[in-house]
Amino acid sequence: MFKSIFTKYIAAFMTIIIVSFAILAFIAGSLIKSYSEDERISVTTEASKTVKEYLENEMTQVDALDLQLFIYQHYANLRRTLTLFTSYEKDLMILLTDLEGNVLITDKLTESEYVKAVIPKENIDKALESGGQSGESNFGGLFKSKQVYHAIPLNNVTSTNCGIIYAISTTSSLSSLSEILIRTVITAMLWVMFAALLTVYFISEKITAPLKKISKAAKEFAKGNFKVRVPVHGNDEIAQLSESFNNMAEDLENYEKTRSSFIANISHDLRTPMTSISGFIDGILAGAIPPEKHNYYLSIVATEVKRLSRLVSSLLEISKFEAGEKKLTMTEFDICEMARQIVISFEKKIDEKRLDVDFDCDDFNISVKADKDSIHQILYNICDNAVKFSREGGKYIISIKQKGKQVFVSVYNEGQGIDSDDLPFIFDRFYKSDKSRGLDKTGVGLGLYISKTIIEAHGQDIWAKSAYGEYCEFVFTLEKA
Repeated sequence: MFKSIFTKYIAAFMTIIIVSFAILAFIAGSLIKSYSEDERISVTTEASKTVKEYLENEMTQVDALDLQLFIYQHYANLRRTLTLFTSYEKDLMILLTDLEGNVLITDKLTESEYVKAVIPKENIDKALESGGQSGESNFGGLFKSKQVYHAIPLNNVTSTNCGIIYAISTTSSLSSLSEILIRTVITAMLWVMFAALLTVYFISEKITAPLKKISKAAKEFAKGNFKVRVPVHGNDEIAQLSESFNNMAEDLENYEKTRSSFIANISHDLRTPMTSISGFIDGILAGAIPPEKHNYYLSIVATEVKRLSRLVSSLLEISKFEAGEKKLTMTEFDICEMARQIVISFEKKIDEKRLDVDFDCDDFNISVKADKDSIHQILYNICDNAVKFSREGGKYIISIKQKGKQVFVSVYNEGQGIDSDDLPFIFDRFYKSDKSRGLDKTGVGLGLYISKTIIEAHGQDIWAKSAYGEYCEFVFTLEKA
């Protein structure tokens, strides 16, 4: 039922508003009712006392002993006076009874309406006993509902009880006030609900509009289109989500480019040696290649097979790392000695390029704690690349420094370097900055990715610095033993 954000917002807001106004109406109604009851009791008490004082004064002046006779003789005047007393209070009624409960006179009702009315004896007795009593009653059916009243005994000239004065407050004003309150609450609630509806509409539209764009862009991703971007407006959570989505899109686009590049590279690296191997072997088997040339071409075949083996080994190693099957064997070894042996292994290549080699270590021996075979693979790969991409006669520096609990291993060379556009991606899978294969004819863009994976598995860092056409430097850290 509530699938969209808009309907959920509306339902929540409407529920809160209705419940809040219901509570407000209940509290206001209770306060009004309590105040009204107190006010009605106060009004009826004062009115009954005033009428008592007036009637007793009148009865004294005429020396009346018989209440019924007194009322009969002065009925018109008493009726006008009682009406005058209650004219300032719309819902106030004065009612005078004898000690038997018979209604003798009232200001609001006609004689035909009250002449047969009899107030219950228990009300009369309570008023006589207490000398004045407040309560609620329908006066034996005289009223349809219970009314608030105050009853007080009336005395004649001999100070003897001769009747009961009732000051009665009807509920019409309270009902009217309740109706006004209800109308006011409903009107206010409708206006607030209308305002909330507009507010929720604009707020939800502001929230859902970018979400719809993100959803649309995600569908484009599913189709393979990674060039779609979501506009970023403001600096709120939605803007941050849009920005994160764009960053993800950029990463996916780069990954797709890398994947496409890898497919091209891997296709070339598989097709070229396999074509060579197939061609030379077919030539030997067909007799097209003379026997004296067999060893020469078989050596080329052996080189191409080794090249394929290296490619398969790299792919297998990556799959092991990603599956969590590659385990590190942490041992202590001399990183300086390892670096010396690797540099010596490149002696022929270094001499061919007449490189200016500098081996810079803080100490002759520096021990580190790491997986020896993995670190050898990383350092060998970096040193090999440094020689491969060095310009003839350029500097070639191996630096090993100790800083705190870490050892920094650096390989520097002067030569082609890495373009600033390529530098952020050189550690990505299958990425090759030398796309033309002008210098790197054997790599497939996996060496640096494997190196980074191994170093991060040690809890250390690896990075590169370069100025294109000038130099390149790779640095990685190890834990000092």
